[in-house]
Amino acid sequence: MNAKVLMFQGTGSDVGKSTLVAGLCRLAKRRGLSVAPFKSQNMSNNAAACVDGGEIGRAQALQARACGLAPHIDFNPVLLKPQSDQTAQVVVHGQVMNTSTASDYMTEQRSHLKLAVLQSFTRLSKQYDLILIEGAGSPAEINLRPHDIANMGLALAVGAPVCLIGDIDRGGVIAAIAGTQQVLSDEDARMITSFIINRFRGDPRLFDDGVSAIEAITGWPCRGVVPWLPSALRLPQEDAVVLDSWSGRSAGKANTDILIAVPLLSRIANFDDLDPLRAEPNVTVVFVPPGTAIPLDASAVVIPGTKSTVGDMRFLVEQGWDHDIIAIARSGGRVLGVCGGFQLLGRTIHDPDGLDGEAGSIEGIGLLDVETHMQGKKNTRLVAGLCERSNLKITGYEIHMGKTSGPDSMHPMFKLGNQSDGAISRDGRIEGTYVHGVFSSDAYRGWWLESLKPGSASQLQYESSVEQELDNLADGLHEALDIDALFKDAARSAVQ
Repeated sequence: MNAKVLMFQGTGSDVGKSTLVAGLCRLAKRRGLSVAPFKSQNMSNNAAACVDGGEIGRAQALQARACGLAPHIDFNPVLLKPQSDQTAQVVVHGQVMNTSTASDYMTEQRSHLKLAVLQSFTRLSKQYDLILIEGAGSPAEINLRPHDIANMGLALAVGAPVCLIGDIDRGGVIAAIAGTQQVLSDEDARMITSFIINRFRGDPRLFDDGVSAIEAITGWPCRGVVPWLPSALRLPQEDAVVLDSWSGRSAGKANTDILIAVPLLSRIANFDDLDPLRAEPNVTVVFVPPGTAIPLDASAVVIPGTKSTVGDMRFLVEQGWDHDIIAIARSGGRVLGVCGGFQLLGRTIHDPDGLDGEAGSIEGIGLLDVETHMQGKKNTRLVAGLCERSNLKITGYEIHMGKTSGPDSMHPMFKLGNQSDGAISRDGRIEGTYVHGVFSSDAYRGWWLESLKPGSASQLQYESSVEQELDNLADGLHEALDIDALFKDAARSAVQ
């Protein structure tokens, strides 16, 4: 018997679809349902490694966690990882298929990927009671409808009722929802069975007349008005749009012991590596936007991952950040590079075939005596090991291409089984690693912060805090939404 299925689409991007689906996944799990998330096509450079290899978007990894599941490639069968304004790496069932231009993908490839999407969905439909699907962008982008595999194209293919989400904080939510109905074909519009208003500030009852107006215009019932939920903001974020609000010193906490600066690279990837540090009460993490100098009083600079190492090295130099980072290092500050950031810290980066974005070779910042050669298959795996300096356990994951080696790699950061990872400079102040997510390891994070400033670490248990925020989110949605009606909207999948 096929699973029941319910799809959540939005009036636009970043209306809160990912977070609402995560909260509803946790609520379904609480009710004893076997539930799984699904997003046919995602576009993000924030990815999660799966237990059996492969990668999916971080949002689906968080939704899987809310379901009590490990990340799996079927939860997000198509992942697009932008490498430039015109190209993206296309990942299908967790593995790199090719690099495509936007125009080729939109007109040629999407329809061919529908089979891969339906294969994943069919497998899930046979394993779970309920599948909660997240759409992509908006169904109102009717210019994309002919080859759609993410919104109404998928809803019709699997027989999924759709709940439409509107973000009232943007303004114009009545027009956004009513307008979506107006531009959809009759066939597509019939798939929508309800709507939700998200991110309402103040007393939701003040929007009762607005809800009534939308119901009268569209004929769709409202399943609830969701207020601003603090837990939604404290959960790991996937969309880089949130970095705008995290940028600049004013976005940080006041009077903290440690300031950590993070240059906002043009193709930044896996910036959720910084989430455990952002959650520390005595730490301020500032994402430094383009055109702004990295603060020289930073206790440490963390250079994050990037989906285009050569391209972002050029970008970093254009901003003058290479001089800032070198100055901070020379004045006694610490510098850590993660994945692509590790590669940027070396002497040279070679990517003759453009495997990781822009083709060519380029000089790195030069703070680590290593060089990187992009080659071979992408390395995607979960890892566990020991910190070489503290002997503390760490866990994390790798998603990278290329090999980095040189004299400083003889002093690795981590021991991963019988392999070594990363590099440390002779003076011990410059570090690089390919392991994402190490700051989620509480003991290691505490040791690292104490090495910056004694007494700065807290007793934060990061993974437990994420679980608590998922529960808080679920509680908030339970109060705001008619959950019984929503789950009653779910229908048996039409996929056999």
